[in-house]
Amino acid sequence: MNQASRDVIRPIRADEWPKAKELRLLALKDPVAPIAFLQTYEQAAAEPDSFWREQARESARGTRVRQFVAEGLEEIWSGTVAVLIEDAGSDDAFGGAVLQRQAHIVGVFVRPEYRGSGVIDELFEAAVGWAWSVEEVARVRLYVHEDNARAESFYRRYGFMRSGETVPMKGDPSKEEREMVLDNPQLVSDIS
Repeated sequence: MNQASRDVIRPIRADEWPKAKELRLLALKDPVAPIAFLQTYEQAAAEPDSFWREQARESARGTRVRQFVAEGLEEIWSGTVAVLIEDAGSDDAFGGAVLQRQAHIVGVFVRPEYRGSGVIDELFEAAVGWAWSVEEVARVRLYVHEDNARAESFYRRYGFMRSGETVPMKGDPSKEEREMVLDNPQLVSDIS
């Protein structure tokens, strides 16, 4: 039995903000963090508990954002992914205009000892499944740093394709973040 088959994939609850904070800080210490996240460890560690409480509360509501975790037998969170809903006409995290209602995957992290176990696949199944359940979401997107080949390889395997859109990397405009998208199969089949 692989590790992933023993994990429960579920949304976080509002009272779990300390565990969400702990996992986020661990993610920001990962060697790949500078190219995987827009936030630094120092920035996150400086946030007051009220920040973490509000984030967990919003995610638990599940209307505009949803954070999923993989929870193992000993209640260890082995990984996480979050989904943000972006409405047409709003600005995205990079200052660009959102043209259609879409979901944006962020905060992808799996503890090193659980990588290769299938946890990431199960987290993405939950995240993308939730995104498709939100009315009028036309696509799911994410951004990947040009030097993060491991992450891009997984996203491609899952079905994401480069859209051709790029944005300069925050803090290092000589590097770029590449947008990858997955179109809603229900909307594509409705058009056909």
